Amino acid sequence: MYFTDRGIEELDDQRGDEQVSLSWLAARLRDFVDLNPEFETPVDRLATWLARLDDDD
Repeated sequence: MYFTDRGIEELDDQRGDEQVSLSWLAARLRDFVDLNPEFETPVDRLATWLARLDDDD
């Protein structure tokens, strides 16, 4: 596991059984960027990747 995976593991351990909507996730990502504007680009890249995940190349 990479050091950066700790947050992912914590998320999975603490909230892995919950179901959320993509609208809820988008709102939480917006909240995070509002509080941490220096992460706007990586969060936007993640959101774009998730939005296009099932697109045919």
